[in-house]
Amino acid sequence: MSDTDLGTMDAGQLRQCFESGVASPLEATRAALERIDRFNGVVNAYVVIDREGAEAAAKASTRRWREGRPLSHLDGVPVSLKDLTESRGLPARKGSLTESAAPCERDSPPARMLREAGAVILGKTNTPEFGWKAITDNRIFGATANPWHTGLTPGGSSGGAAVAAALNMGVLHQGGDSGGSIRIPASFCGVFGFKPTFGWVPEWPRSKEASLSHLGPLTRTVPDAARMLNVIGRYDYRDPYALRGQPQDWGEELGEGVEGMRIAFSPTLGYARVEPEVIECVRRAARRLEELGAEVEEVDPGFESPIRIFNTLWFTASLAVYREHGERQRRLLDPGLVADAKRAERLSALDMFYALKERASLTERLEHFNQRYHLVMTPSVAVRPFPLNRDVPPDAGMRDWEEWAPFSYPFNLSQQPAASVPCGFTPCGLPVGFQLAGGKHDDTRVLRVSNAYLTAFPPSFPDALDLAKDDSAG
Repeated sequence: MSDTDLGTMDAGQLRQCFESGVASPLEATRAALERIDRFNGVVNAYVVIDREGAEAAAKASTRRWREGRPLSHLDGVPVSLKDLTESRGLPARKGSLTESAAPCERDSPPARMLREAGAVILGKTNTPEFGWKAITDNRIFGATANPWHTGLTPGGSSGGAAVAAALNMGVLHQGGDSGGSIRIPASFCGVFGFKPTFGWVPEWPRSKEASLSHLGPLTRTVPDAARMLNVIGRYDYRDPYALRGQPQDWGEELGEGVEGMRIAFSPTLGYARVEPEVIECVRRAARRLEELGAEVEEVDPGFESPIRIFNTLWFTASLAVYREHGERQRRLLDPGLVADAKRAERLSALDMFYALKERASLTERLEHFNQRYHLVMTPSVAVRPFPLNRDVPPDAGMRDWEEWAPFSYPFNLSQQPAASVPCGFTPCGLPVGFQLAGGKHDDTRVLRVSNAYLTAFPPSFPDALDLAKDDSAG
């Protein structure tokens, strides 16, 4: 089997190859590394590539498959980790000049679980400094480019993971999402991204605003996301927020379709400004879900924009990062992160008290809404991908990334599961995704409907790397 064939396979297809002996984990890993060699110089998705470690892990996996004793269904499958995630033997620069380049001495829960499952860790993917914003650039590694148009951003903060998924530079990619950082780049890159219920995928060490942070997969298919969650979606005592009760099989409902699903379609959540091309694409997806058998009603959940609530928490996390650094190191920080920290200095304890109180009210509102509707459907992002090295679209009159990504962070505040599902392209050929969010612990329902849609309407991927440079697309 050619490296090209192996390089485009999903985890389920690779497992069949390994079981039958048609191809080995070593061949699959070399195919993934070949794709990294082919594409990464253009898109800058990977910032650390562990060739020696990946080959060694793949050789060990190949021996296990030949002996009929694989460690799991992911044994030998090539994966990546976000550069905020610690992995033994690899650096975790976190996009910051203030962080050490020395290899980590410990594994975070996702790294440990994937390693114990026999997955082959290829390396680390790019992120903005400490994941503070929804685009992917930093002062160490530079900007990651959108695989559909290299002059545009892939979104963030898990932009490197989303680009790696779009180009199949590895099969399974771990991201993190504190305000949309999985779903935003998934939408901009045309892949599937899933933020599980808070606490169901453990994180340690914890991020600065721990109550917002969710870890999850970015993949080409929903079954691959479920396969990854079957490994990383397990309890780890080191995470003080970790919960039990995860599905025994995260993919248990994937074949059930959408019959009987009541979906509330809200194109603006009642307050967002959304580009017409985005709404048109998502509205078409809503009609398609109806055609598949879902009951879709256009209705808003009935809450005002929670941007002030979110920014109170988010800016305070930036302030915590800022104050943990000395004066010399502060000069090395991203100026945008520093500006957010300075804004947090003006907040009072009472501001934080009311933000937490209003957050609880928002969560209550959404959980009550999910008693009437199984899922809430919105655009994933309000805008098309825009030029690199900008925090907001040009000439949009915006200051903060939260203004162009108003659909994602409400569901971090509520800690509910949410996915971004690719649903087509704008007239100029840029990907669009729709968001599906469910009540807490309704993760398999979100995955089920996402899979039904993508099975009926499979997405396209930029396999030929025909990366446009036409400025008109921006």
